[in-house]
This record gives sequence, structure tokens and C-alpha cells, in this order.
Amino acid sequence: MKQDGTTEKLVELFRKIINLNGPMALFTGNSNPEFAKKVGEYLECPLGTANVGTYSDGETKVEIHQDVRGTDVFIIQSTCTPVNDNLNELLIMIDACKRASARRITAVLPYYGYGRQDRKVFPRAPISAKLVADLLAAAGAHRILCIDLHAGQIQGFFNIPVDNIFSRPVLVPYLAEHFKNPVLVSPDSGGVERARAYAKALNAGLAIIDKRREKPNDPDSIIMKILGDVAGLVAILLDDMVDTAGTLIRAAEALTAKGAQAVHACCIHPVLSGQAVKNIENSPIEKLIVTDTIPLSAEAAACSKIKVVSIAHLLAQAIEKIHNDDSVSSLFN
Repeated sequence: MKQDGTTEKLVELFRKIINLNGPMALFTGNSNPEFAKKVGEYLECPLGTANVGTYSDGETKVEIHQDVRGTDVFIIQSTCTPVNDNLNELLIMIDACKRASARRITAVLPYYGYGRQDRKVFPRAPISAKLVADLLAAAGAHRILCIDLHAGQIQGFFNIPVDNIFSRPVLVPYLAEHFKNPVLVSPDSGGVERARAYAKALNAGLAIIDKRREKPNDPDSIIMKILGDVAGLVAILLDDMVDTAGTLIRAAEALTAKGAQAVHACCIHPVLSGQAVKNIENSPIEKLIVTDTIPLSAEAAACSKIKVVSIAHLLAQAIEKIHNDDSVSSLFN
């Protein structure tokens, strides 16, 4: 029977009232509490009370201070620096909620640490991204929610549902507002699909950097060839993360040498390890746009070249849809 708009709204409201997943609770560890607080504010659901710290011998201590029996629990924790501490907190929080009879536990990892170790690149190498997936499931997670996984195949490492949402619906409007007729540039062949999607959404040009090393194990022998027209245009380097920023800076220098009018960069996850911030400050990159999946260090927060665009509301929408058993596919547009 065909339903009119009023009936559909009533059905949706009724579904939420009798939601079989129970009430919702949000928790967070110590990786990015300010981000988790923003998510809670969008959902009008304050963070649950929990004590997450360490014992005197360094072991992780987790105490959940509220009843979660029959509750739909979401634990927001980026596994960023210190990676192992944050991962361990997440695993133990999942176990604590499972033993407290939570109805369902969703591990929300805005940044999935170990994501770059997704395949064997040399003999006897581990596939750590798969190991982390196994640990999360073994700890008791029923579902995983991530933002822009480094490699899409990581979803296949899990035997539980994984929602990998993209930050594109937030970053594309920001880029459209601040840049007119840019050219989107992928710093390597692996990021071409991402750059093409952004270029299509912005109705912008696309360029690709072909990076080759002429001499083995010699970083000074790297040659970057640009495929596409960048002369006289504002170039935006697009990548899923920025770590030491070495590749990004070399790409910016190559674009400048090819006559780009200006070079900006847009990266979802600001890992920014080592001398990354100092290197960016001394590079041709005029602005580095990042999201808040990872908290910035004091040095990075003070850098005038780094601009943070929050995606807390996007993650909040995904959590709400999962809690209500709605499809999250609309968040991909």
C-alpha cells in the first residue's frame, strides 16, 4: 500500500520510539575527547561518564560509571598517536561494555591506525591492519564506523559490518567556497580515484603526479612528472592523510616548477609526525586544510598555514542513522 508523506513520518517516528537497539550512549577514551564532545553536542547526547587512564604500573584502567545494560553503545576513539595506548583503551572499553551487557557496541574510529599496513610489502611482513580488525571483533565490537580508510579493502578484513564514510560532503563545499576553478592534484597513482571524485564534484580540472625513484633507496633521486595542465592555475593537492609531509612538499615544489599559480593541500587525517609542521611552514604550500579526526599538537595548532574543518556533524549523522537502523548511504552524496 502506498503511503503518503504524513504516514511515512509517523512510521519513522514510531520506529524511533520502539527502537529495539535500546537507548544510545556515547563514550570516548583519551585520543580526541574534544571531537567526541562535539559529536555528542550534535546528537544532543552527552558523553557517558567513564574513567579511562592508567594504573601505577602503566596498565590501562577503564571504569564505566553508568549503566549500559541494553544500551546501544558508541565508543569514539581515533587510534592516533600514541597509537598503541589509544588502541588498547578502545579494546578494553569495548570489553568493559560487553561485560556490562550492552545491547550493541559500535567502535567509532575517525582515524584507523595501522591502516597503511594493509598488505605484505616485503617478505615476512605482518598485515597489521587485519590484526587490528581481529582484535576489535574479538574484544566484542558488533560494528565499526570509520572515516576515509586508507585502503578500501580494510573493510574486508572484518567479519562484522563496517561503515566507511567519506569526508567529501564536508570538504567539497568548503573548497567550492574558497577556491574558484582549481585543479585537483593526486600526489600519487593510488589517490587518483579520490582526486577524480573531488574534481567531478567541484567541476574542476584533474592532474596526477607520477612519482618514480631512479636509484633504489635514494630519496634524492625521486623524479615527479605531472600529468595534466597546472600552469597558471590554483592547484589543490589531495590526499587521505599527511604524515611527515615529505611527499606532499615534493609534489608542491614540482607543481610550482610547472607554473602553478598557487599550491594548497587538503588532507583528511593530520598525522603530522616528526618535523612535518616545520617542513610545511617552509614549503610552497600556502594552506593545508585538514579535518579534526586527529587532534592537532600545540605546534600544529599554532601554524598559520593549517586550517581545520570539523566533520563532527557528519559523524554524528552516521551514528544517528546506525542507531535508528537507517541506511548511511545518503551520507556519501
